[in-house]
Order: sequence, then structure tokens, then C-alpha cells
Amino acid sequence: MMKVEEFWRRFQSGVAVAVASGMAETLLGVREGFLRFFHDGLDRAIPVAVVSHPENQVEHGGLPYGDRATLELTRSHAEALRGSLGDAYDFYVACEGGIHGVELGGESRFFIRSWTVILGPANEGWGGSGSLQLPTRLVEGISQGDLPAAIPGTRRRGGMIQSITGGLETRRTAVALATMNALCSMFYGSLEPRAVRRRGLV
Repeated sequence: MMKVEEFWRRFQSGVAVAVASGMAETLLGVREGFLRFFHDGLDRAIPVAVVSHPENQVEHGGLPYGDRATLELTRSHAEALRGSLGDAYDFYVACEGGIHGVELGGESRFFIRSWTVILGPANEGWGGSGSLQLPTRLVEGISQGDLPAAIPGTRRRGGMIQSITGGLETRRTAVALATMNALCSMFYGSLEPRAVRRRGLV
């Protein structure tokens, strides 16, 4: 694992982040996640350059069902991005939304959340946003197999999260949280967010 000293020697002038997306909300969310981790968490105001690579964004119908399927898809996009760009960037990022279900008391409840996978110099990190329940009236009578294609607004009009929350939560904020969580996982035990603990935010 990369030592803290090595990391700062390499990245003190800034980090370059490649993102497998052309959507502005996703790119801004990734940037905010990196800034929150480095600037707020580590108290290091290093420059963060986020570069779009829409050619690596694979369009698919509907949202993947199940966390495993969503993470496999997200990781494959990040790996394809790193495979096509080589060592040109410090981090390779992919983000996807997905649906997951829970059976309780004989009733199925379905949730949506965003996932981020980051491939970096030390290892890789995976992180998710908070889960939002899909309203029953939207999914009533729909089989699990048909669910991903039946959920509207996943790519346009701000996405399903924005639609359900009335804009209180957006794709951008969900991606930002998932990205920050992925970075925390990636650098746990190597880079400690001391500034966050000092401020009593966690």
C-alpha cells in the first residue's frame, strides 16, 4: 500500500481524474466528492482536475438490478477507462445508479442509489450514496425482471432521485457522496481525515 509520504510527494501539485461519463451532473458530483475528501477531510487544498471521457460511457436500457450487478457494471467501466488511457491519469472513476430490493413481511420494497468505483495509485475504492425507496405506486404490479426498464427518468430530467425528492437530492449530490465514500475506503489506514475529526463532524 502507498505510504502517506509517497502519496503527497506524487500529488502535492494536484490530481487528475478521468471519469467515464459525459453528464455534467456526474462530473460535478465526482469533483465535489474529491474536494470534500482532500480539502475538507485532509485539509489539503490540492487542485483537482476532472476530465470527461464520454466515449467510455456505455448506454444501457434502464437501471441494473441488485448491488452486485450494479457494482460489476461500474467496475467494468472504470477498468475499461484505465485500460484505454493507461497512466495518463491518477484516478479512473465510473458511476452508476442501480436498484436493489428487500423482502420484509412478505412484501417487496425497492430502493435506488448511486455507486462509484475508483481505481487509483494505491488500490481501488467502492462507495455508495444513501438509498431512496421507490414509491409503491411506481412499482406496484411490476415484476422484478421488468423493474429496471420500467423506472422512468434515469438518464434524463435529472434522474429518478431528483424526481422523487423534488430536487432535495440530485444525481450530483448522490454521486458526490458515493465518490467521497469510495475515497475514504480506498485510503483508509493510509490517509487519515484528521481535520474532520478535529472539527467534530464525525
